[in-house]
Amino acid sequence: MTLLLGFAAVNTGNNLLYLLVSALLGFMAVSGILGRWNLARLELRCVPPDEVYDGVPTLLGIELVNRRRWLPVCLLEVLLDGEGVLFPLVEPGASQRKPLPATLHGRGLHPLPPLQVRSRFPINFFVRRMTLAVAVPVLVFPVPQPCPGEFAAGPAAARGSRPLRQRGGDGEISRIGEYRGGEPLKLIHWKLSARHDQLKVKELSATARPPVILDLAELPGAGLEERLRGASWLVGRLLRDGRPVGLRAGTQVIPPACGRPHKLRLLKALALYDRGQDAA
Repeated sequence: MTLLLGFAAVNTGNNLLYLLVSALLGFMAVSGILGRWNLARLELRCVPPDEVYDGVPTLLGIELVNRRRWLPVCLLEVLLDGEGVLFPLVEPGASQRKPLPATLHGRGLHPLPPLQVRSRFPINFFVRRMTLAVAVPVLVFPVPQPCPGEFAAGPAAARGSRPLRQRGGDGEISRIGEYRGGEPLKLIHWKLSARHDQLKVKELSATARPPVILDLAELPGAGLEERLRGASWLVGRLLRDGRPVGLRAGTQVIPPACGRPHKLRLLKALALYDRGQDAA
């Protein structure tokens, strides 16, 4: 349209058209400069969730860092494999994190491909693009797959175990606590409740269950990857059942234990097994 107005101004000699064309050209120049500044001094970081599984859709935390001192970031879109997330406004010197859908294939450490950054600022007259690399790779665990048969715990299952210290309903009395409204009446300690003028309940420890060491070489499966997927499923199932779980994968032996940090340690060992990779 600007070109047509320019031809019309030349052919007719109309000063008003000259002014209009000049204003449009100036506006285009300013829009282009602002759009280019909107992409300057940016940094992208990836903050993945604790558990990312092979071939399972997940949400990666994409953090946009504005390293400029004066100008904010406006209307910036970050894209990965066709999926995008919009950052409407990031203040100078600040950062903002948003979830970005992604699906990673293959266990182990996965460096993300460069992310495409697209800016429509200020009025979608120009769309400027650039790519930014994400330095930190994402650790992908084997996807859990039920084992075709029951696992066998060898003699080492009793070594390295520790007793479970969690609340239950059929163990020994571990402590006397305050009544919180959800405990059954049989657990109320009536004598202590009468002395303190408030209800006291008996907190029982859970009955300890024998620890298990999963031997990767003895798990059922057609190949290594199937055994790793079965081990990933067993780790989650056994820990949910309150059983301490350990792992023997080649020369690496992890003693049985419970808890989420231990689960992530086991899954990390399965993800990096026979990969020659090292997670920081």
